[in-house]
Amino acid sequence: MKVSSISFDTPWVQAVLGLAVLGLLSALLQWLARVLLTRGLARPAMLAESRLAAVMLHPEVLRRAAQIVPTVVVQIGVRFVPELAPRPATVIANVAAALTVLCVARLLFKMLDVTLEVQGEQALREGTTRARSITVWVQLGQLVVAIAATIIMIAALSDRSPLIVLSGFGALSAVLMLVFQDTIKSFVAGLLIERNDMLRVGDWMEMPQAGVDGSVIDIALNTVKVQNWDKTIVTVPTWRLMTESFKNWRGMSEAGGRRIKRALMLDAGSIHFLSDEEIDNLGRIALIAQYLREKGEAVRASRLMQERELGETLARVPANQRRLTNIGTFRAYVAAYLRAHPGIHPGMTQMVRQLQPTAQGVPLEVYCFTSTTAWVEYEAIQSDIFDHLMAILPEFGLRAFQSPSDAGVRQLAQHWQEGPEPTVGTAAQVDDADSFAGA
Repeated sequence: MKVSSISFDTPWVQAVLGLAVLGLLSALLQWLARVLLTRGLARPAMLAESRLAAVMLHPEVLRRAAQIVPTVVVQIGVRFVPELAPRPATVIANVAAALTVLCVARLLFKMLDVTLEVQGEQALREGTTRARSITVWVQLGQLVVAIAATIIMIAALSDRSPLIVLSGFGALSAVLMLVFQDTIKSFVAGLLIERNDMLRVGDWMEMPQAGVDGSVIDIALNTVKVQNWDKTIVTVPTWRLMTESFKNWRGMSEAGGRRIKRALMLDAGSIHFLSDEEIDNLGRIALIAQYLREKGEAVRASRLMQERELGETLARVPANQRRLTNIGTFRAYVAAYLRAHPGIHPGMTQMVRQLQPTAQGVPLEVYCFTSTTAWVEYEAIQSDIFDHLMAILPEFGLRAFQSPSDAGVRQLAQHWQEGPEPTVGTAAQVDDADSFAGA
């Protein structure tokens, strides 16, 4: 049995050898390009200061760029392969073109990812926790690149114009919009949120209907990721932020002050006019000494005017006199205390007001802003203020309203069961009643 020898003059042998040489040449050029790019540009990449240079000279970007070389070499070299039929040559060239588009798309994807990484590293170096995130724009760019690459690759493989391929998607647009309606809404909402600067990474976001109360840790094209204060992670579709309301506490953080709005419930039965002795005692309090002197002069001037208008007798009637109350003086003390407190922001609103009385007492509301927005420090300042105010209430003759506890109710019931101890007068009256009954 004789085996016919393979002649190099045979056309298909020359074509196969030509393709093999082309493949080896493309692989060699890829390796050479990778070495030149990664090693030759390694030092400039380390010294790059601008963000663009850091992205372009990143090692992963250079490796992706080197992967474009073999596909381009195949596209150019396939026409020089001897004895290769036109149809196979066209197929190989189209596949190489599609792969070139794929490599370029992967290069652009990596450049966008590196841009996001560089921005994050720069934010860490600068200590910026609430910088505007470019994640939405990076994902938008990747989406555009993916769509364009898909269309061009299909056009290259089918040897058609990209416009013809693009027109073919028109019939599927209605179906695609129906299937991906939430994605499309989130996509548009993400662009609006980023464009209008409605939310940033690091913002304190509150959205009770979605169980959100914490710090934003990521803003993507379709979702917003929030870490609640209990360390749980909540992911919210971006479109919900445009159709539902949410609270962003960034304004509070940027203003440098956090609001205190809390009321003391005072017992209405403890409110009364101040006597001269009480005024003298309260006048020793430094915060309201000047206030009491000014009010005392105003009260004396008012009484002199009343004596001239009503006469001395009517002017002495308490209802016709201008008098100081303990709750009004306490309100002035609280206002002075807030102005002197080092933890209260002096440039923001400070107010002490009396609200409408309720069944739980008379509310005296404190409205002010702390000089810090840190949560722990804020709570400490607020607690110190109300600790002091509740402790100093007896100095003004005031009492905080408090519903009776179970122990208090039991003590009161026990007191009435035992009955009050009789007095001497009561015993005498009982004796007289017995004598009268005997008579």
